[in-house]
Amino acid sequence: MKYRRILLKLSGESLQGEQKYGLSPEVLQSYAEQIRDAAASGVQIGIVIGGGNIFRGLSGAKRGFDRVKGDQMGMLATIINSLALQSALEDNGVKAKVLTSIRMEPIGEYYSKAAALHYLSEGYVVIIGGGTSNPYFTTDSASALRGIEIEADVLLKGTRVDGVYTADPEKDPTATKFAEISFDEVLDRRLKVMDLTAFTLCRENRLPIVVFDMDTRGNLQKVLAGEPIGTLVNP
Repeated sequence: MKYRRILLKLSGESLQGEQKYGLSPEVLQSYAEQIRDAAASGVQIGIVIGGGNIFRGLSGAKRGFDRVKGDQMGMLATIINSLALQSALEDNGVKAKVLTSIRMEPIGEYYSKAAALHYLSEGYVVIIGGGTSNPYFTTDSASALRGIEIEADVLLKGTRVDGVYTADPEKDPTATKFAEISFDEVLDRRLKVMDLTAFTLCRENRLPIVVFDMDTRGNLQKVLAGEPIGTLVNP
């Protein structure tokens, strides 16, 4: 395997599958199987999941919610998703631990770097819920922060898109995909990889990012093996 320890960022919206809302058992099972196979190859896996399939703080603010309360509701949504993925992983024979950035024992153990590294060394998949625990920060920022903290070799951003393009491929049929691109070129071209706070954290701490399509079964293993799918964003 190319990587020893990864931070996998999963989209909450992807978890809803074909539904308009909530959790798709089929997507959860697909993700759990891919993560099971990756863990079986000896890679240490930390995971951060978004909450957009349940509640997104920023869109809540547009509907009249106080932004801070909206973001806190979004944090709780990420913990619901974390528990759902933990359950799916355990159903597939994978040891999984949910750590939360907000104290809520017995739902999850309070997050610390030491606890995360301990469980990773013991062969657990570690799912970190609750975002950064602060409003105005996205789960992209949380994944960048946790990836740096657990000293991951790479941040894998698993989405419904198969990489980084010169333009939005859904709007521009001439858009072409990058196999590899530098952080500086992403900034120069104003391409959307992650939100700017998250992207800057990765850039300053030299944490490479791979954007790939997690919804195609087997892709996670291919990325871990170093196959050229998705887009590698290099420091």
